[in-house]
Amino acid sequence: MATRFDPIRDLDRFFSEVTRTPNATTLPMDLYRDGEVFISRIDMPGVDPSSIDVDVEDRTLTVRARRESEVADKDVKWLTRERTNGTYARQLTLGNRVALDGIRADYSDGVLTLTIPVAEEARPRKISVSHAAGQTSPEVVESSSSDGPRSPGLDG
Repeated sequence: MATRFDPIRDLDRFFSEVTRTPNATTLPMDLYRDGEVFISRIDMPGVDPSSIDVDVEDRTLTVRARRESEVADKDVKWLTRERTNGTYARQLTLGNRVALDGIRADYSDGVLTLTIPVAEEARPRKISVSHAAGQTSPEVVESSSSDGPRSPGLDG
């Protein structure tokens, strides 16, 4: 079977293989808001849970984790190696709308879930409108003359 020559695809494949390092791979993440919390789900397959470090400094949340190879110390001949090993990091810049002291992190089935609560002052709230009972509405003066006084705020 003949192989089609595609120089762009071949160059792209070459450069991605040459530049691939353990730190070049990012941790895929979903981030969404669910009511009064933001949820971040970060894929970390094969990561030892004890290597996961989550910290917040100056409104920057940093997640670090390490994945080791089971065969790194063995003398093997690699046929293909696509699963990178090493230390990974992901950073999120947090705005003023989150409560930093309420952030929770849970790791299960290769996924780190961060629950970041919305700050109390950033939550939507209903403002009640007060009115005084028995207050009369402003007096409206009607006139049949086109040159006379007109009702305030009405055209025509």
